[in-house]
Amino acid sequence: MVDLRTTYLGLELKNPLVASASPLSEKLETVQNLEQAGVSAVVMYSLFEEQIVQESLKLDQDLSRGTETYAEALSYFPNVGRYSVGPETYLEHLRALKEAVDIPVIASLNGATRGKWIEYAERIEASGADALELNIYYLPTSPDEVGAEVEAGYLDLIQNVTMAVEIPVAVKLSPFFTSLPNFAKQAKEAGAKGLVLFNRFYQPDFDLDELEVVPSLDLSTNAEMRLPLRWISILYGRVDLDFALTTGVDSGISILKGMMAGAKVTMVASEFLRKGVDRASEMLKSMEAWMEEHEYESVEQMQGSMSQKAVADPSAFERSNYMRVLSSFEPRR
Repeated sequence: MVDLRTTYLGLELKNPLVASASPLSEKLETVQNLEQAGVSAVVMYSLFEEQIVQESLKLDQDLSRGTETYAEALSYFPNVGRYSVGPETYLEHLRALKEAVDIPVIASLNGATRGKWIEYAERIEASGADALELNIYYLPTSPDEVGAEVEAGYLDLIQNVTMAVEIPVAVKLSPFFTSLPNFAKQAKEAGAKGLVLFNRFYQPDFDLDELEVVPSLDLSTNAEMRLPLRWISILYGRVDLDFALTTGVDSGISILKGMMAGAKVTMVASEFLRKGVDRASEMLKSMEAWMEEHEYESVEQMQGSMSQKAVADPSAFERSNYMRVLSSFEPRR
């Protein structure tokens, strides 16, 4: 029988299939079903920076109401400022998940500025999270904003969060970096233990009848997996981080590809949303059958075996293969 065990962020996992951050983690029963179907860990839905600000402002407004009515009311509460507390329901749900399942629960913070992240990272740790996924989502729109300054802000955030907690921190990134390998190296130096590649940003669409910009988000497809697969293959063995491949993982073969690229785990949401959480057991059975057929004894044996440093033609990951790919395409006549 093959050994599917892997490690991620220092966590011993029974297999490399992890449920990524999504609405799936909003219900205890769904997470319990994911555990029964075989996933080895779950990433909670994200606590957003905007939620912290919004709830803090609401509390400040509630506490301030009526303070000008009577002079003595002015001393009832201190000035709580713009940030004070965040969604307690997130922390309560985290604690409930930890009690409901035996698999590791990874919390998720989504934002781009330091703000109250330090406090909430600490509170997430105190609530029992096994690890923290720091989902950095910032879209520079000003022509005057310098890329180096944006990256410096990311690194400052990573460093401050990792210094505040003892649980391991993984950073979820977008692919939009001038030099992703260099940023990965700096993220490790700032204290990150892993990288999750990649975040999928929503891309707005236009409603031509209403002349409005409307949000649009489609579930990922397997073709999108090639981007994180390529970058993990390039980074493996060059930057000492644990890599999680997310986006487009939809089968046991997808998991195997992620492992051979050099990932420690593959993360899934879209496939479960499409086909139900029982799909996890099907994916794991398919993976195990392939490994037995091809005489692999363990996941560890295959990790990184198709990375850039391991294959016979490393140029296949780089620009030198670009012309070859284009010339192989036959247009319709």
